[in-house]
Amino acid sequence: MDELRWGTPEDLRTLLDEIVSWKSMTMSEGERQFPAKLQAKLQDLEYFQKFPGQLALHDADLRRKSLTALYKHPNAKETICLISHFDTVNTEEYGVLEPLATQPEELTKVLQEKSDEFQGQVREDLKTGEFLFGRGTMDMKMGLVMHMSLIEKASVEKWPINLLLLTVPDEEVNSAGMRHAVPVLLEIQREYGITYKLFLNGEPTFRQEPTDTSHYMYTGSIGKVLAASLFYGKETHAGEPLGGITSPYISSFLTREMEWNDLFLETVMGETTPLPVTLQQTDLRLLYSTQTPYRSSALYNIFLMKRGIKEAFNLFEEVAQTAAEKCNKAYGEVCKKHHVDPIGKVKVIRYKDLLTYAAGKLGEEYVREVKADIHYHDSWDDREKSLRITDKIMIQCQELAPAIIVLLAPPYYPAVNSTGNELIEACTSFVMDFAKKKFDLPIKRSHYLNGICDLSYVSYSGTAEGWKTFEENTPVWGDSYTLPFQEMQELNAPVLNVGPYGQDAHKRTERLNIKNAFEEYPVIMEALIHMVSRVK
Repeated sequence: MDELRWGTPEDLRTLLDEIVSWKSMTMSEGERQFPAKLQAKLQDLEYFQKFPGQLALHDADLRRKSLTALYKHPNAKETICLISHFDTVNTEEYGVLEPLATQPEELTKVLQEKSDEFQGQVREDLKTGEFLFGRGTMDMKMGLVMHMSLIEKASVEKWPINLLLLTVPDEEVNSAGMRHAVPVLLEIQREYGITYKLFLNGEPTFRQEPTDTSHYMYTGSIGKVLAASLFYGKETHAGEPLGGITSPYISSFLTREMEWNDLFLETVMGETTPLPVTLQQTDLRLLYSTQTPYRSSALYNIFLMKRGIKEAFNLFEEVAQTAAEKCNKAYGEVCKKHHVDPIGKVKVIRYKDLLTYAAGKLGEEYVREVKADIHYHDSWDDREKSLRITDKIMIQCQELAPAIIVLLAPPYYPAVNSTGNELIEACTSFVMDFAKKKFDLPIKRSHYLNGICDLSYVSYSGTAEGWKTFEENTPVWGDSYTLPFQEMQELNAPVLNVGPYGQDAHKRTERLNIKNAFEEYPVIMEALIHMVSRVK
C-alpha cells in the first residue's frame, strides 16, 4: 500500500501551515491563485496522476475558480460531497504583526511572548500552548486540509464510497464560489453517474455566546437576508430647515424600529436567531453642502430559520410602515409647533413598484440604461449598486417623495436544515457517541450553524413565490447577482457540518485547537465516512 503523505498529525499540521501561508483574502489576487496551487498539490497524489480528469478547476466570477477532486470507487454510486471555502477575511487587525498573520507557527510563538497583553481566555490559551493562531487556521483551512487527507486515504485504501472534494472562493462576502458551483455539481453527477448521499461541510465550531467553549456539530445552517432602504426626503437650505425634510430624519425612525426588533426573532427546536441590526447607514451625497441631505440609505441584517424570503420581506415592509407612521406623527407635531405646513407624508414603496412606476413614466429603455450605467462602476459592490440604481431611478420620480423605498440587496442565504432526516440523525448519534467513547470529547448538536455557510445553496426547499419576491425587489438581480434556485432544489441530499474546534473567527486571535484538529478530528471524520458508507 502507498505511504500516505498526510496520514499523521505532524503531516496534517505541516500541510495546514503551507495552505494557510497561501494568502487568499476575498477579492485578492491570492484568492485567484489559490486553487491552481491546490490543484498542483493534489496532482502529486498517485490517484489523480492515474485519473487526471477527476481533478478540475471551474469558473466562478471575477477570474476566480473553484476546485473539485473526485475519488470514485468503480462499484459505487453513492457520493459524499465534502464542501469547504478557501477565502479568508482580511488581516489589517493584526497591526504590526500582519506579516505573520498567515504564518501560524511564527505568529503563535510571538503571541505567546506577548501573552500578558491579552485578557481572559485568550491569555490562558496562549499560555497552555494548546492552540495554533493565524488567519484561516480555524475559518476554514483546517476543514479543507481534512478533506484533502480524506480524499488521499480513500483513494489509497479504496473506500467503498465516492468522495467529491469541492472548495470554493468568496464564501466570506457573496458566496459567489458556491453559487457558481451548484451547476458544476449537477454536471459531475450526470457525467459520472453518481448520486449525492450527503453534503458534508467542514466549517469550524462557532460559539453560541462569548463565553461558550462547547464543541458543536450542525444539522443545518442559519439563513440571512439583507434588507435595504433608500430614504428620500425633500431638499432645502440649512437656513430654512422646515422648507424640506431630511433623509436622516426619516431614516432614524426605521433604524430605531429595525434595530434589535423582536418581531424578527425565530425560535426553532430551542434555538433562536440573533436580533436584526444595522450594518450600514450612509448619506448618498458625495460632497458636503449646506443643502440639507435628502437621499440616504441603510442596510439591515435579518437572520432566518423557518421564515422564507417572502415572509421576511413582508415583515420588513410592515415595520417600515410603522416607522413611516411614527415619522409622520412626529414631523406633523414639529410643523404644527412652528406654524408651517408639512411638505407631505412619508410613504413606503417597494422597489418593484418604483420600477413599474418609473418604466411607465420614463420608459423601460431608460430603466435599462440606468442599470447599465451603474454596473459600469466596477469599484461598487452589489450592495452599493443596488442602492445607486434605486437612487438614480428615484431622482427622476421625485413626485413620490418623501418616501422610504424598501428593497433587497445581496447576499441572500436561505436557511437549510436536515434535522429529522434518517441519515443525519444516525450521523449525529454516531459522532457524539464515537467522540465521547474514543476521546472523552463531548460534542453537542446545534440545528443551525450560526456563522452562515455555503450549505445554504444545496437542499433548497423554498417556494417559487419566494424566488419571485427576491428577484423583483433586488435591483442587481440578473446582472451582477443571481441564485440558481432550481438547480439548488435538485441538490436535495441532506446537509451536515462537522468541523474542528477553535475560537475567535474573524478576529486577530483566531486560533485552532491543536489536539482536536490533528489528532481527534481526523479519526472522527474517517469513522463518520465509513459509517455513512454502511448506511443503506
